[in-house]
Amino acid sequence: VTGAALAAQMDGGDRVAVAFFGEGASNAGPFHESINIASHWKLPVLYVCENNLWAANTPATQTVSNGQVAARAGGYGIPGVTVDGNDILAVHATAAEAVDRARAGEGPTLIECRTYRQRSHTERIEVEDRRPVAEVEEWMGRDPIERLAADLTERVALTPTQRDEVEAEVRQIIEAAVEFAEASPFPEPDAVLEDVYGD
Repeated sequence: VTGAALAAQMDGGDRVAVAFFGEGASNAGPFHESINIASHWKLPVLYVCENNLWAANTPATQTVSNGQVAARAGGYGIPGVTVDGNDILAVHATAAEAVDRARAGEGPTLIECRTYRQRSHTERIEVEDRRPVAEVEEWMGRDPIERLAADLTERVALTPTQRDEVEAEVRQIIEAAVEFAEASPFPEPDAVLEDVYGD
């Protein structure tokens, strides 16, 4: 993604690259190398950490030294913002501000969205989900879709019928995408090199 940001900068225009990753990935070397060079070159990129408090079955309290991924931004001279990742409108506002900053030539922003996985890490039956049941239940009560629906009901008087219509439309889009994917042929082996090298 940092390479895509460099390409966007070299091309001009207002494109901004966005990288999504978990808090576990923020402990790896490429994370720090990427942010360092992006900061130095003021690349138009957002680094969005979806901190769901668990890297697979390891709690983030055992892997993230200061507990805040966004605080790491200070070491690279860029803004680091922590936002409630289950508040869709707050995430949108934070991202919009970071995009404006990137387009103004001010470089990257590290956004830490504090959220939670609603399902186990791998979906494999034989892998134990080590998260405490009470913790999972507490976070399930903060479902971002339900929160957005409640917010829209309050702000713009979203009716149950309107919500049902939106959900049906989204479900139709998802089902069409799945149907397309399942009907698509596997790529030919020599397609592996497509879009790897530039002209």
